Amino acid sequence: MIGTITSNKMQKALTVVVYTTKLHAKYKKRFKTKKSYAVACTDSTKFTIGQEVEIQPSIPVSKTIRFRVVE
Repeated sequence: MIGTITSNKMQKALTVVVYTTKLHAKYKKRFKTKKSYAVACTDSTKFTIGQEVEIQPSIPVSKTIRFRVVE
């Protein structure tokens, strides 16, 4: 998945928003959805807000972090 970084305030984690397009089942109209993910990384100072990154699922790192940045 490819998303945009919205926060890099944590030391070893980022917040990434992923936008997807879905199709309504009845009306067949396309609409956008967004979901926010907590993503693990080695050093959050290398990343800036607004930068696009690729994330992938991984083993649970903490209670909320289930994804990693593909470097």
